[in-house]
Amino acid sequence: MRRQDFYFDLPDNLIAPAPLENRSDSRLLALTNQGIEHRQFTDLLGYLKPGDLLVMNNTRVLPARIFATKQTGGRAEVMLERRLADGRWRAFVKSSKTPKPGAILNVAEDLQIELLDRDGDLFVLRLLGDDPMKALHEHGHMPLPPYIKREDNEDDRERYQTVFAKQEGAVAAPTAGLHFTPELLQHIRDKGVQTAEVTLHVAAGTFLPMRSDDLTEHQMHSEWCQVPELTAQAIRDTRTRGGRVVAVGTTVVRTLETMFQQIGQVAAFEGDTEIFIYPGFQFGVIDAMVTNFHLPESTLIMLVSAFAGKDRVLAAYAEAVREEYRFFSYGDAMFLERHDG
Repeated sequence: MRRQDFYFDLPDNLIAPAPLENRSDSRLLALTNQGIEHRQFTDLLGYLKPGDLLVMNNTRVLPARIFATKQTGGRAEVMLERRLADGRWRAFVKSSKTPKPGAILNVAEDLQIELLDRDGDLFVLRLLGDDPMKALHEHGHMPLPPYIKREDNEDDRERYQTVFAKQEGAVAAPTAGLHFTPELLQHIRDKGVQTAEVTLHVAAGTFLPMRSDDLTEHQMHSEWCQVPELTAQAIRDTRTRGGRVVAVGTTVVRTLETMFQQIGQVAAFEGDTEIFIYPGFQFGVIDAMVTNFHLPESTLIMLVSAFAGKDRVLAAYAEAVREEYRFFSYGDAMFLERHDG
């Protein structure tokens, strides 16, 4: 199986540059075992059943894009990629002339960046200042995906977060969760659907294109994730009562399937995930999922294809293009049932 097997043609005008005024006004394409249905996102309620468990990623996005000045006066742009131990970070650094380890980048009086080392295409760095995290929130910018061709604005600080975001550490949003409102979540719970949370801190590597044509040669970027015991118990209880585990987004899928792969059961888990899910993968936890529309030839459309069937997914994408759905992070959503045929 090759990367180009997951290509589809997407007109630029279907890439959503900004969110809708109301989160849950998005459209919903449902791909179930009965076929394709076109709905509004609030109709998700009709696809969930009493006894189901809806699992959400509670990561919170950092203002991870930083504009700085080199000691020589030149400009640099830093995109934090992942937080490491001891307050260090991995990051992409863009500049007309690449700085060397040991350089100091100036952001503001209360925030500097020390470049410590190289890590392949990235730098390892440290944020300097009396309260660098507070300064980062003041001077950093929301890391909108590269396909959104505009600068971030103040609205993005709230709209590029889910309403259930708690655990700070992501540099990209788990975008399937952006459609939910507190009111919709309450309606879901009132129906008898339970909710639970995991954490996966989305790293900037999620936007890196695949470099290999052969899927078996691709190495996924690493991200930190956690399944609390409370969530593991909720999944076990759901299984006992015959309910379904419904993942809100590919990050939840990757977290729960990593847990199952690494420890062979549903239990509390914490660690890194580099799981690459593509057709042929055997799912151990997830029964249905909510997700956005993903980039052509991306690892995410491969994950969705593994879950719901490649031909069925590409046919649904083609129909979404014809029906002019809005694509990618600020776009519309899909509801998918697992297809094992």
